[in-house]
Amino acid sequence: MTATDPRPLTGEPVALDLLNTRWMEGGEPQDLFAGAAGLSRVAGLAVWLGANGLADRFRADAATLVHLLTAREAIARAVADPADPKACALIDGVLRHGRIRLTLTAEGQGERAEFADPAWGPAWIAARDYLGLLTAAPDRIRRCAGEGCVLHFHDVSRNGTRRWCSMAACGNRAKASRHYARTRER
Repeated sequence: MTATDPRPLTGEPVALDLLNTRWMEGGEPQDLFAGAAGLSRVAGLAVWLGANGLADRFRADAATLVHLLTAREAIARAVADPADPKACALIDGVLRHGRIRLTLTAEGQGERAEFADPAWGPAWIAARDYLGLLTAAPDRIRRCAGEGCVLHFHDVSRNGTRRWCSMAACGNRAKASRHYARTRER
């Protein structure tokens, strides 16, 4: 049985969901892969694999975790500065460990990811997902505007003006803060 996912934001595209394995709680940094919510590193990995539909395809083991941490750092650097050549090289380094094989299915053309070492699979999938986000709408990859929040999201709102990871958390805190400031001025 897999443990409950303790993260405050889930369900984002795989690349951003990987970044969201680090978050702040009560002013303290948390890391799903470093003992958050009392989970071991590998148990945290199992939670993340399960949340992203990868648990049936990949093992939650130390090698997979090391490669996933490499991908998380590469994606974090690329999101922070997409023009940084070192960040691009880190993403390319992860992508070197897999490839897409075209297939023919009953429905027509298909694709299948292949890895020389399956432990690189989740890392490669996250890096490839980041490339997909860049292709679709790079300006919609956002970091939460909430003070002290480190979470990322893909803005799928119609007008592209989403600012917070969650209206219930960061959005509500921002509104409450503005309201408090207005009432204090009176």
